[in-house]
Amino acid sequence: MKIFLYSLSFLLVFVSCKNDKTTDSIETTPEIKPIVFEGIDHSIKPGDDFFNHVNKTWLDKAVITDDQVGVGAYRFLNIPQQELLKNILEEVSQEEHPKGSIEQKVGDFYASGMDTISINNRGIKPILSILDRIDAISDITSMTTFVATQMQSGDYSIISPYISPDQEDSSNNILHFSQTGLGLPDRDYYFVEDSSVEEIQKAYKTYLTSLFELVGDNNAKAQAEIVYNIEKQLAVSHKTRVQRRIIKENYHKIAITELQEKHSNIDWISMLKTLKVKVDSVDVAQPDYYDTLNTMLSSVSLDNWKLFLKANSIGSHDNILSKPFQDASFEYSKVLSGQSEQQPRAKQIVRRVDGQIGFALGQLYVKRYFNEDSKKRALDLVNNFQKVLEKRIDNLDWMSDSTKVKAIDKLYAINKKIGYPDVWKTYEVTISRNHFFENVVALRKDAYEYELKQLNKAPNRDEWHTTPSTVTAYYNPSLNEIVFPAGILQAPYFDLYADDALNYGGIGMVIGHEFTHAFDDQGAQYDKNGNVTNWWTDDDYTKFKAKTEQIVEQYSAFTVLDSVHLKGALTVGENTADNGGIAIAYDAFKMTAQGQDTTKIGNYTPNQRFFLSVANIWRVKMRDEYLRNYVATDPHSPPIWRVNGPLMNFTPFYEAFNVEKGEANYRTEAERIKIW
Repeated sequence: MKIFLYSLSFLLVFVSCKNDKTTDSIETTPEIKPIVFEGIDHSIKPGDDFFNHVNKTWLDKAVITDDQVGVGAYRFLNIPQQELLKNILEEVSQEEHPKGSIEQKVGDFYASGMDTISINNRGIKPILSILDRIDAISDITSMTTFVATQMQSGDYSIISPYISPDQEDSSNNILHFSQTGLGLPDRDYYFVEDSSVEEIQKAYKTYLTSLFELVGDNNAKAQAEIVYNIEKQLAVSHKTRVQRRIIKENYHKIAITELQEKHSNIDWISMLKTLKVKVDSVDVAQPDYYDTLNTMLSSVSLDNWKLFLKANSIGSHDNILSKPFQDASFEYSKVLSGQSEQQPRAKQIVRRVDGQIGFALGQLYVKRYFNEDSKKRALDLVNNFQKVLEKRIDNLDWMSDSTKVKAIDKLYAINKKIGYPDVWKTYEVTISRNHFFENVVALRKDAYEYELKQLNKAPNRDEWHTTPSTVTAYYNPSLNEIVFPAGILQAPYFDLYADDALNYGGIGMVIGHEFTHAFDDQGAQYDKNGNVTNWWTDDDYTKFKAKTEQIVEQYSAFTVLDSVHLKGALTVGENTADNGGIAIAYDAFKMTAQGQDTTKIGNYTPNQRFFLSVANIWRVKMRDEYLRNYVATDPHSPPIWRVNGPLMNFTPFYEAFNVEKGEANYRTEAERIKIW
């Protein structure tokens, strides 16, 4: 669900289950306060459009503030979350704390970012030394040395390294290189002929022009055009987002000696030495990009490359410089998002602190807003869902017994992380209250050094890739782990005093979703240890691929904004997880006392309330501009299809709301797709 997705203080009471895997019921804690669903639009039939049946009244009234791109649940729950973080930061930033303490680091970092007078007075000064070094570049060798040096402080340009497990040996972290070099959201934005995309291209060129003007260049518009054209040449070599989903086609382990011979202009040996990396081989995920880059290093003039690096370096720092640079960045981003006003400075700096030193801030968040009993009780629920999925795998009519054994083996090997890390990440930096720019760069350098220390070692299984306060959840296939931070454990996903139907349709759907990711089109290619290897019979995998292709075809027919089609091949993993998540959550719900009852609450049966909750957790309103970019680049379907898509495939929904032939989302039994 990840948002690669975003608490209030609460006591989390979930289900408990006997150790026997074949248990037929789940005991739940009583003392509920029934929640009544309000605003149901009865003019819209559930079978025509369940998302709007539940949410249309709210959608018509909901107001997106000028400084936001959306409102509601999902990732937009991070808006109130940031207010909680702001409360912490404003408090600790106003007090004295021991040097080097968590409170001092996060408090002084926040205070330095809020000191806009000092930031604006400094103007361009913080990046003058970088610009001088670009001016001093005299050949390709000094250029690539500059590129490698800047990467160590978070200024990435034409080379994009990262460290993660080797997909053929997940017990070891290796160095990977991926395609990069673009300023637009995706390679397709350089080539699509569409009025909305052309507006974005124009805004981006204006942004590049502004960057050159702000550093005093006289021929800014022409320089911007040069930079844009270099990016467009690089974009030709880029794989599409759909192509990058094909795991085995984005892994190419190659010896450094071979790379050096192949790419003499890049000069990998010198590059890696500057990066302080000692390896014999690396994974070049998208080789075509680096082949093209190597050629362009000699075909594009050095002066033009220096303009490219200049624009890139200014852009890498624009939001930590003075207001004119921030304004230039926003003028471009608002065309992408539809957001008409910049967010208040405090909101911006809260996000900055959470993004760069979030596990320090997260410790303070957990102490204030998260109850210790919640981790155990949430884990109980996750364990129960694991058993439900085991039963569903056992009952699959398309999978052989031998593959079922391996699937269940993988299922029970999944590592479960709840709430916050058992081992907190530390930050080896000195944070000054008076130097915001330097603080940001120091934290970027610390992040680089942290990653570098992971190279050629076993993966750190205590590490988290999201902060505790973030409203999100994720499954990591290379480590076979499932993660639910504290931020997701709140309404509308979970409510302590709600009946089981709401919680199972809420957080239950999310848990089922993340478990299903272990068996989606990508997850299914990883074994229980996180290695990409085939654990299927040929016949079973052929059947599985055919079923995922049905998901691709079905979702590709869905539209938003009247005529914008979803990219079924891009969203297939998330769509598979949505379909599986609802089915797993529903089966688990049917094992509770309420799930086995028919007593109505607010005129709705328990089964109906389960599905109402599913629709409620995707109650989101987005700006059109943001939604258009979302469909083009995000692997998740828009909220309306995260509800209507899975439900049109799920027979218990038809039974709960008497969905009949002739209604818009009705599908015959044979047309309903079931994988997991």
